Amino acid sequence: MDAEGLHLSVNYTSSSGIVLSPEQRASLETSMVILKNNYKFNRVWFWGKILGVKDDYFIAQGAGKNELCNRQTLYSLNCVDWHLLSPPTETAFEKTKIIHGRFQGDPSYEYEHTEIKRVGDGENFTEEEVTVHLKEEDRLAAVIVLIDEDAAIVPRGAFIRTPLGEVHTNRSFEGLSVTDAGKLTSYLHFREGQYYAKKTIKEKADLDPSIDFLDCIEDDIPRGAWSLKFERGSGLVCLRSLIWLGQTFFHVPNTRKFGRIYVGTGEKNMDIPFML
Repeated sequence: MDAEGLHLSVNYTSSSGIVLSPEQRASLETSMVILKNNYKFNRVWFWGKILGVKDDYFIAQGAGKNELCNRQTLYSLNCVDWHLLSPPTETAFEKTKIIHGRFQGDPSYEYEHTEIKRVGDGENFTEEEVTVHLKEEDRLAAVIVLIDEDAAIVPRGAFIRTPLGEVHTNRSFEGLSVTDAGKLTSYLHFREGQYYAKKTIKEKADLDPSIDFLDCIEDDIPRGAWSLKFERGSGLVCLRSLIWLGQTFFHVPNTRKFGRIYVGTGEKNMDIPFML
């Protein structure tokens, strides 16, 4: 959620159990303004919080002119001092899939995972122990990217792609109607998508390439991975991800107010097939 008006935006997600203490709100609002100036961001937003055993990681993201690409992620343990996270490598992604369990809350902590691998075919095989090491800071960067890929969403029309390929906030966006806000087709993944390219010529006739360049969450697998619910009558709609428990998106129909936040352990819900 946007750093400006953070104290108001958090109230929209309070029904999901997501709250920040008055001290945390005050520290975040002040430090993120400084963060925006120091890193020359056009926009900065509070991404959320990953809960650790010893300490929690507060996450912020910033972007330049193109809000979809070249986003930078930072973390803090005290809501004041921010540290830049390096983009995760392919090796970090592979190791993150192996490492399970809670974050410790110590960026320098090193995970160690030992597994038995079978080498050879038939009866002429041997078993070898393979030990995987992963620094928690690298795991943190990888998990944030994975959550963004699966669960970072925006209302349809909130962002627009220019002829030069840059993605900007759509200043003419006035919010979804109450009817549209209740449809999964009105929400798009905020990532590079192939939604428009995959459509047939007939289907493209009803689409706008400057708006429909993102993937729709209705096509997510498994079906039912999103929970959509109206609150405060029809004055607020909340979408919650069942794949990444703790990811909440909100939108106030007929207004420009929307945002998302993640507060959880950073562990993917592998039991979702049994929940649907």
